[in-house]
Amino acid sequence: MEIGDHIRKIRLQQGRTMQEIADSCQCSKALLSKIENGKVVPAVATLSKIAKALGVKTSVLLEEGEDGGVALTPNIQALPENFIATSKGYGIFAFAPHVINKKMQPVLIRAVKGEVRAHTVHHEGEEFFYVLEGELKVHIGTTEYLLKTGESIYFGSFNDHGVMPVTPVAVYLDIFVE
Repeated sequence: MEIGDHIRKIRLQQGRTMQEIADSCQCSKALLSKIENGKVVPAVATLSKIAKALGVKTSVLLEEGEDGGVALTPNIQALPENFIATSKGYGIFAFAPHVINKKMQPVLIRAVKGEVRAHTVHHEGEEFFYVLEGELKVHIGTTEYLLKTGESIYFGSFNDHGVMPVTPVAVYLDIFVE
């Protein structure tokens, strides 16, 4: 089941309108419609806001199948086709999508310089970035950080934040907890 299908199913189970959810998560009804219909894959921050509006954890919207306990993922970093393109211009790969009710959501992000659009987001929870390849400019509030391979940053994701690749390709692990 796709992300949009999960969102629609939960929204309809709750007897709520698309406009209610859009208003609650401060996005347009048109964007929510595109997400539900699989035409747009939302950025992590938008997905987090939709999850909050629905009263579920973000991981619920990303999960498929049943709780499998152990989730082993083969090396996917070298396979760009495994990444889902987002509306912000970067690709995401959600780890352990079948593990239900995770406490954290680990996501591998592949950002290509020139494809990522400048953006600022905020959402509930805490976030941790670890750079696996390349360099990133990360802004948190009004402070900008340059992260190189092997470096990390941890912050409250309620702060305005955004990421831009500095090198042609940057790959980083983003773990967020609601």
